[in-house]
Amino acid sequence: MSDLDAEDGKLVVLARGAMARAEAAQGAAVRDLDGRTYAGAPVQLSALSLTALQAAVAAAVSSGASGLESVVLVGGSAEDPGVGAVTELSPSAAVIVTDRAGNPV
Repeated sequence: MSDLDAEDGKLVVLARGAMARAEAAQGAAVRDLDGRTYAGAPVQLSALSLTALQAAVAAAVSSGASGLESVVLVGGSAEDPGVGAVTELSPSAAVIVTDRAGNPV
């Protein structure tokens, strides 16, 4: 995590926490334009399937976030479908992908 600034480092900690609580391979966290943070883990239900990033973005939007400043996806890839949601909401948002330990890839 040494390559990340302190605020993005906090997102890594939140994303890894969500990943651990859900015992999942991925976790994500986002920071909205007001500085509020939201975390998510993958959702796999017969009626609903979300990646960790999609879950975090959905949590932010459903809480009234009008845009995102920064996004961290731990244990995922830049091809995650949630990246499209981030881009739609905030084309200039930083999207940081890390390995499961939180090191940028």
